[in-house]
Amino acid sequence: MTIAPATPAAPMAERIRVRLSGAVQGVGMRPFVHRLAADCGLAGFVLNGPDGVTIEVEGAGIATFLARLQAERPPLARIEGLAIEPIPAERAAGFAILASRGGPTATRIVPDAATCPACLDELFDPASRFHRYPFVNCTHCGPRWTISRRLPYDRAETSMAGFPLCAACAADYADPSNRRFHAEPVACPACGPRLTHPVAEIAAALRAGGIVALKGIGGFHLLCDATDEAAVATLRQRKGRDAKPFAVMVANAASVGLVAAPTAAEADLAATPGRPIVLMRARPGLLAPSVTPRLGRVGVVLAYAPLHHLLFAEISGGSTVQDRGVHDRGGHDWRAPNPAVLVATSANPGGEPLVVDDDDARARLAGIADLIVGHDRPIVTRADDSVMQVVAGRPAFLRRARGFVPDPIQLAEDGPDILAVGGHLKTTVTVTRGREAFVSQHIGDLDSAETLRFWHETVAHLLAVTGVRPAAVAADLHPDYRSTLAAEAMGLPVLRVQHHAAHLAAVAAEHGIAGPVLGLALDGHGLGDDGGAWGGELIRLDGAGWQRLGSLDALPLPGGDRAAREPWRMGVAALHRLGRGAEAGRLFAQEPLAGPLAARLAAGHERIATSSLGRLFDAAAALLGLAGRQAYEGQAAMEMEALVAVPCALDQGYRLEGTQLSFAPLLAALTDLRTDPVRGAELFHGTLIAGLAAWTLQAAAAQGLDRVALGGGCLMNRVLAEGLDAALRAGGVEPLLPVKLPPNDGGLSFGQAVLARRMIFREG
Repeated sequence: MTIAPATPAAPMAERIRVRLSGAVQGVGMRPFVHRLAADCGLAGFVLNGPDGVTIEVEGAGIATFLARLQAERPPLARIEGLAIEPIPAERAAGFAILASRGGPTATRIVPDAATCPACLDELFDPASRFHRYPFVNCTHCGPRWTISRRLPYDRAETSMAGFPLCAACAADYADPSNRRFHAEPVACPACGPRLTHPVAEIAAALRAGGIVALKGIGGFHLLCDATDEAAVATLRQRKGRDAKPFAVMVANAASVGLVAAPTAAEADLAATPGRPIVLMRARPGLLAPSVTPRLGRVGVVLAYAPLHHLLFAEISGGSTVQDRGVHDRGGHDWRAPNPAVLVATSANPGGEPLVVDDDDARARLAGIADLIVGHDRPIVTRADDSVMQVVAGRPAFLRRARGFVPDPIQLAEDGPDILAVGGHLKTTVTVTRGREAFVSQHIGDLDSAETLRFWHETVAHLLAVTGVRPAAVAADLHPDYRSTLAAEAMGLPVLRVQHHAAHLAAVAAEHGIAGPVLGLALDGHGLGDDGGAWGGELIRLDGAGWQRLGSLDALPLPGGDRAAREPWRMGVAALHRLGRGAEAGRLFAQEPLAGPLAARLAAGHERIATSSLGRLFDAAAALLGLAGRQAYEGQAAMEMEALVAVPCALDQGYRLEGTQLSFAPLLAALTDLRTDPVRGAELFHGTLIAGLAAWTLQAAAAQGLDRVALGGGCLMNRVLAEGLDAALRAGGVEPLLPVKLPPNDGGLSFGQAVLARRMIFREG
């Protein structure tokens, strides 16, 4: 039976069995329970099992033990289920940590966590045996998900299995009073992993303007001095990354202000144990111009591995702090501001998966990096850095991976076990188990055989770790997505889910809503159930069913998928829709095909059209002369967003035409604002917010609904997301923004899984 912990005054059985579920393995739960039981004078045992942690205790202090169990739990632990069962007393003496039990998995481990302050103190304490050891960790920090093969979470099931404990580490591991008691990755210089190059050599290469490939927690980073324009430009040239922004790494929270001006919420988010890259306003003139070309914000990540901290200390000269009392014996002050700042970008040449293996790094990164630094602790599961921003005062994901996976999303209802395979871009996969949905780390775009192999690896690993045998597979409607083709080859029932319904179902489900809800899907592309190219849709969701209530007025899509890479095509399409196609050759003189394309549109030879908001962004950017071609997905929209200080709406800049929303008046105005792109960008965003809000409020009133889920990749635009949030609230409708997953296709698999489970219930 499951009951609330008893108060000290309540009657209690002489012996009880307690089962804990949630994030309770790999977080120091067993040593914590051991110490707590001793504190309360209790006998019994604790062990890891496939369903969580099992505890048996007997003695007079049981009630106190239960009260303290949740109140004083380890920092990384989350107890989501606590079941208590009275059992016969055994009159046992002492309390023991027993060997783990196997069986069908029903628990989980926690994500990787940044190095804790206690370990950092040891890292820079000359008297510690962990002094300058780049793999120091304890039960409060270090790798978990990226080194784990399967559960139960024991050393033998991790990539640390090949490193037998030395006498000192074995003593720490067996000592209940030690912070490393049953810390599975524990190691020291005598028995643990080793770097291929000394830290001093790495720092020297970076100071000399070199590019370093450095193996970290979830894979290799490419590093260089973020203030050295020549180094950053060389990295761009070698990696083949012309314009997409780079993230930068700083030593600690005190160093963020040296390169950026974060809000309090952004600074707090960057310092969380998951250590995501956080977008924040860049301080002008401090970083090399090539770090974030034509963008006002920069992604900043705090050092999160011991090796990072050692590297920053070495680059800055290893300052000592005897006079500040940080260490009695002297040492580097890892808390103090550090002027060093490094570009830290994923080592994935050509858009391929992140490099994780030392031999692979030498083969694939030799043409990019001047120095390749590996180590002999294998990475079981590759994981990019997570990327986040603050939207309307709340954290929001742009990419969810290291530091947050495999935390599950809790579902409102039980259902069959489902594997959902995602889409084609920014792919993730999801596995459901009972009321939990496990969304994988970011996999990427399925454009290459290497990424598709990574997709298959991720599916296999997630199923192994969760112990799930799926009853069905959920996939996108698009017949040519590689994820859909792979789903059809699995030999399981396949449930096809419309792209934008999945986007909105994901947002509604993470907010615990299963009943009727309005949804606004603002996206780049998704196949509609009529075979059309959708992307700006008003949808009513209700359980497994959905209804398209309206869409943006469609624009021609000349060249199909090429239009997403060449915004000038959408500019020509907009001119055609405005009856101004004759101006295309002049406005896009740098594109020889602009005039002929306008002629083809006039002759009716380009028949594909799209309601995509993403393509409307491209059209606006092209008309303003901001971007004719894109070096990376979303470049035009991002550069236009960066120009906006205060969005303002154009009077009569949109039209509500039945169930459709047209921005033709806005596009006409933008065509005449090419000499003032800042004014044009602010008018575009402001009018877009006003029009979408009016359209949504009208539909909410007609449907009798007072909540709207906002999903799709365009919600990564903070100006748009915050503007819609405010406008809808002002109109009396509650907006639901994505919080636990990205609004783009990184959350798509979760929505597919939610709708697929409901489809099975409906059909059953």
